Amino acid sequence: LMHIFLKEKVEKELENLLSRNLHLETKVRNIVKVLPNLEIISSDSKQLMEMISFASTLAENVSYKVRKLDTARARVSECQQRVHDLLDLQLCCDGVQMSMTNGDFEKAAAHIHRYLSMDQRLLEKTADDVNQDSVAVNNSISLLQEAANKLRDILTVKFNEAVADEDIASVERFFKLFPLLNMHDYGLEKFSLFLSTKVKFVSCLFIKLVFSSDKRAGVLYADVLTLLFEGIARIIEVHQPLVETYYGPGKLLKLITNLQDECDNQSKIILNDFWRHRQLARLTNIVREKNRSSTPTVKLDPKDLDQLLGEITIMHSRYNLYLRFLRRKVAGDTGGNEQDKSNNEEALNELEGKLKSSELCRLMQELLGEYLLLEHYYMEESVKKAIGMDTCEPGSPISSMVDDVFFIVKKCIRRASGTANIDGVCAVINNACGVLETEMCTTLLNTMKQGFPSGYLDLTQAYNVVMQGRLQTNDTEHTKTIFIAHINNTEIGADYVNTLVTSLAGEVVCYTELEKRKLESCLAGLSSVSAAMGSAQELGMHQLRNTAVKPRIATWLDTFLTLSHTLTEEEFSSYEANEPFLRSFVGNIDNLLSEFKLSLTPTNYDNLVSIVATEVNQQFEKVIIKTEFNRLGGLALDKEVRALVSYLSKATSWSVRDKFARITQIATILNMERVSEISDYWGTSPLPWRLTPNDVKKVMKLRVDFPSEEISRLKL
Repeated sequence: LMHIFLKEKVEKELENLLSRNLHLETKVRNIVKVLPNLEIISSDSKQLMEMISFASTLAENVSYKVRKLDTARARVSECQQRVHDLLDLQLCCDGVQMSMTNGDFEKAAAHIHRYLSMDQRLLEKTADDVNQDSVAVNNSISLLQEAANKLRDILTVKFNEAVADEDIASVERFFKLFPLLNMHDYGLEKFSLFLSTKVKFVSCLFIKLVFSSDKRAGVLYADVLTLLFEGIARIIEVHQPLVETYYGPGKLLKLITNLQDECDNQSKIILNDFWRHRQLARLTNIVREKNRSSTPTVKLDPKDLDQLLGEITIMHSRYNLYLRFLRRKVAGDTGGNEQDKSNNEEALNELEGKLKSSELCRLMQELLGEYLLLEHYYMEESVKKAIGMDTCEPGSPISSMVDDVFFIVKKCIRRASGTANIDGVCAVINNACGVLETEMCTTLLNTMKQGFPSGYLDLTQAYNVVMQGRLQTNDTEHTKTIFIAHINNTEIGADYVNTLVTSLAGEVVCYTELEKRKLESCLAGLSSVSAAMGSAQELGMHQLRNTAVKPRIATWLDTFLTLSHTLTEEEFSSYEANEPFLRSFVGNIDNLLSEFKLSLTPTNYDNLVSIVATEVNQQFEKVIIKTEFNRLGGLALDKEVRALVSYLSKATSWSVRDKFARITQIATILNMERVSEISDYWGTSPLPWRLTPNDVKKVMKLRVDFPSEEISRLKL
């Protein structure tokens, strides 16, 4: 058996190998066909390799020759430069002596500049290479070096004399020559000091001129500071072309930093005088004492701060405008290449460091802090005053506090935005948010907590109060008016907040993306005021429901319980004709809504109608459950419910039908002719049933003519 198995295995392997024979033969034939092509490809490859090798060798030879040519050209150029330098050296040597003798400092400086622009190392090497002329070359170099030092001394003296004589033309003349002698920093330093004296003189002149006039007494210091900034800006604007032309790009920063030092000195004088004459320290101390103590000895009238706050705002506005001008000038003082742009970034960083460490910056930051303190006090006290003087004008749905308070808040924020300082604006917005919540929202919430005066629901109650001498109609009506006005205030106030956010987002100028994000974050904080207004509004409507709606509806629905709803044909006809319940009930609701329609805002009135609808639905269902019906009584109820829903739907722009879904379904069940008729309604209505199966059976049991056994057998 083993032998047979091995034999069969070998036969299968042989068959497998023989079956592959045809495939292998085909492969071999294909290879034979390709072999001639491979020989051609191999030959072409060798030829291509030889061509590439030849091209590489040729390119290397050409490159070598080009490098040699470049080296030769560079040497020729260097030789020419040496020749030119030698020629120019002699010309400069002769020219500088003649120019200085004639007092032509411009030509002398030009000759010195040409000499200084030469490569000193190359000149000395040339002198060594040209042995016969080495003495002449060295003499020329020494003479020019001596002339350069002498000319520097002469220009320095002449410049100082021109400054002393206040000869502006001569000052500018010699200022232009300093860079030709490689005295860039010295020239800028001396020229900026000269301009600083002009700033000082002009500042003193402005102070005298402004203080001699009473036309703008309220903003005198703002005017003086503005004139100082404008004077410096004008000096920079006028002399920028001079600096750029003769000193090159990137040199304006030196001039600006030196002028800023004088600006610090003059602004310190102005601001210290401002603090003294405006009694700023005394005012801020009073405010701080008020914040620390609940019974301050001295109290400021917010009106007294109005003009002062306006003046500080103008000061900060001009200050920030001045800073933006300096940044713009330094940013524009650049050349066209990448190195100049890199240097410009360094210059901007240096300018920022200078400005942040300046005395002017410190004084303005200190002033901003005091401004924010006074602005907060002004806003808080003015808002308190507006709330304390709150009145209700006839025909107006809101009281005076809403318009007054938001006028004050907008005024303060817009005044702060005039400082052009986003941090100051955000601080005032945050203060406004706090004042609106702690003062206005708290006042409205307290009114809502006190509740709506209930009045007197019947004559007996009113008579008893009159006999006790406690009836004060005017006080009650006034309280009602205030309550309604304050409910309206919550809605209108929330709208005002949203309007304020939208307007400020468009009005406040943001110069960077960071400033924009800061502003958006602060404005988002005002949403807490809207939320507080909404909470007060919700509480007010809840109080109105508990006091003015709920007890009245309960009393009016008592009439339904006194009427029989197991009616005969004759009783049904009389009931349908006289409407003993519906007519009086709808009339009472109409009177209730009419009482508030003219005094509530449209939104609050719709809220009230919704509350009435909800209360009617809830209490009417409880009354129905206590009543027995027959077929005609159920029919009468169905008509009453439909009429009631129709009336309330017309009373508001909101949909109220959904609120009456349960009571409508109850009326439908009580209006059925047979118990089995429920199958025509249950599960087939497009609207979901609000009644559970147990509720349906409970309602059916109110029908005195429905057998209890049939109701019990229902499967829903």
